Amino acid sequence: MTTDRPARTARVQRETSESSIDLSIDLDGTGTSDIETSVPFYDHLLTAFAKHSLTDLTVRARGDIEIDVHHTVEDVGIVLGTAIRQALGDKRGISRYGDALVPLDEALAQAVVDISGRPYLVHTGEPAGFEFHLIGGHFTGSMVRHVFEAITSNAGLTVHVNVLGGRDPHHIAEAEFKAFARAFRQAKAWDPLVTGIPSTKGAL
Repeated sequence: MTTDRPARTARVQRETSESSIDLSIDLDGTGTSDIETSVPFYDHLLTAFAKHSLTDLTVRARGDIEIDVHHTVEDVGIVLGTAIRQALGDKRGISRYGDALVPLDEALAQAVVDISGRPYLVHTGEPAGFEFHLIGGHFTGSMVRHVFEAITSNAGLTVHVNVLGGRDPHHIAEAEFKAFARAFRQAKAWDPLVTGIPSTKGAL
């Protein structure tokens, strides 16, 4: 990356009666992460996202997990999406599009990302009953879609995630996050052939 390119970092804090979140992001990092959400499997998924998108990510979250992990998980997704949008800036010089097909043992997931400025999620292919499965004893499969909804809505991304195969819920969820990470890595990357904003409208 040339020295005249802006630092693509952000820090977002969010306090509600249900959760307290402090999140920092560097889109041009090496994939290092320090994540504590009090939801262990979610920590695992966010660590995978950071690693495979080459995004440095720090998260400190507390929430009413004694009621349910839902509030904390969704709110971290909201804050992560907000931080991504802030860190991207005006999106000048980026590739904009990315796609990835990622296996995890028997599971296979595909993700396509457009840093479009228009929030839209298409999420398909999870097997029947996946949304009811409790992964790690605390994280329901339904939360995977909630996280993608929160990220895309607040980051201004168009995202298609499709599960092409899989049996183990852990593998399916992790393959989805890794596919999203790899696609986002391509989309956010600096493109040496792009000098302005990659849109005929002149804005994203």
